[in-house]
Amino acid sequence: MKTNKVITRRDFVKAGAATAAGISLLTSQDLLAQKEAKSTVHIIRDEKVLAADLKVDTDRLRKMVDASVMAVTGKFTATQAWQQIATPKDIVGLVPTPHLNPTHKELIEVVETALIEAGVPEKNIRNAQGGPGGAEACTVLIALPALKAHWLTGVGTVLKNYIMFSGAPDRYHHKESANLGEIWKLPIVKGKTKLILIDALRPLCDKGPQPDPRYMWPYQGLIAGVDPVALDAVSVKIILAKRQELRGEPWPLSPPPVCVEAADKKFALGTSDLSKIIINLQGWKEGALI
Repeated sequence: MKTNKVITRRDFVKAGAATAAGISLLTSQDLLAQKEAKSTVHIIRDEKVLAADLKVDTDRLRKMVDASVMAVTGKFTATQAWQQIATPKDIVGLVPTPHLNPTHKELIEVVETALIEAGVPEKNIRNAQGGPGGAEACTVLIALPALKAHWLTGVGTVLKNYIMFSGAPDRYHHKESANLGEIWKLPIVKGKTKLILIDALRPLCDKGPQPDPRYMWPYQGLIAGVDPVALDAVSVKIILAKRQELRGEPWPLSPPPVCVEAADKKFALGTSDLSKIIINLQGWKEGALI
């Protein structure tokens, strides 16, 4: 498989300056990769967002969230970015991860505060995680899953985060986890997800069913985008890289995360091929595992 090209914030600045000057910095290989790329995944990291005692620095986290939404929307201010994601008339459902490696409450609170500051009434923001009614009542969904492996689906990050919206979560475990992508196409969900913001502050790289601190580490990041398949593909890449780092040899996920490729090939939900995904890495580079 071709290694995906990692594009940093510096690359975007250089390319923008070159364009303004009428100079192209792109090689033929760059142009080919750009032509083939279907999705962009943004990784924002800050090595000091978690303290040694794992306390979250909410000021740093807010800056990471702002950088994430601006990267996803292409807007120059966080307010403009949030206003593109949701309007004052929208009912906004936040969809965090409640189990195994729960989404940090600080991230949920920062997102809610940012939405309110952008003009969305507090009464219009709710936690939509749960049964089908949670999604049905909302006009906009913001997925806030945590980065983690899972003992039933291989990876338990983006695609699995909407499993409760199906009303029948047991149907999507074990071999049937390949069908997780169809949940994202249910009428109560389809077209509503305007932002996916993965909590990768302290991921879990082994599957549970109980979180084992030996397999959790301070990645200190957020992973953002709108393509759930591309985001899960990059999530799997990071998890597998960490597992190999721990073992000193390849350590595959069991069960394999078949839901990712199936969401692409069977449900046309997004891009699972890493060679067709651009990764925009901003901030702390060490240990990025990409």
